[in-house]
Amino acid sequence: MPSRGAEAMTPSHAPDPPTVVVVQNTRNGGPGRVGAWLREAGIGLEVLRPYEGEALPQALGGRALLVLGGDFMPDDDERAPWLPATRRLVAQALDDRTPFLGICLGGQLLAQVAGGSVRARHGQPEFGSTQIRLRPEAADDPLLYGLGATVPAIERHVDAITELPPGATWLASSTSCPHQAFRVGARAWGVQFHPEAEACRIAGWDRERLALQGFDRDRLHTEALADEDAAVPAWSAFTRRFAQVCARLP
Repeated sequence: MPSRGAEAMTPSHAPDPPTVVVVQNTRNGGPGRVGAWLREAGIGLEVLRPYEGEALPQALGGRALLVLGGDFMPDDDERAPWLPATRRLVAQALDDRTPFLGICLGGQLLAQVAGGSVRARHGQPEFGSTQIRLRPEAADDPLLYGLGATVPAIERHVDAITELPPGATWLASSTSCPHQAFRVGARAWGVQFHPEAEACRIAGWDRERLALQGFDRDRLHTEALADEDAAVPAWSAFTRRFAQVCARLP
């Protein structure tokens, strides 16, 4: 039987790390390097794939939320029957002031749930590396401050946010798409671009589909590779800062 001294020396159970529930909407649309950066920052990921039949939780239970992209509108419930449950989680995150990050479709979901508007096939499509222009409001944003006037990021969308939610903070734009990043309240961010996507992924995009949109895949790939030296430090810092917000959860 161990002595009292031995019991005193026994380390206590370490607390569980903060966790982010990740909603992955398509087979090839995983958390990518954003997931890797979150794990490096000590954040646990619970990746759910509802397109494979995995159920989404009824409640976040103190976990943060990350919703990834997908080729759907935020209310395309017929093609993606898990979207009502996803919207419910986004609304819960807003109500509870739980950290939330929405990427592409996830950002559009945040805009719609919070009272903004999204339109299908609106404006000019964006594919490949795009210069994201940070607005003056980004200087005080917990995730975007100090990243520079412009930062390249991968884009892949034809739908767009046409109106931000009431009271949202408009953080970034691009030449072809005004609403590239915004914040609702203190802890919910939406971005139209893909900080999780590496340039090498473009080599696997559908060449014919891109051509129909007026884009050359080889050129997009080359341009994105050239922009990686600027993109990686910016979006890794952005992700680490989101991890810090998640780590402050009780």
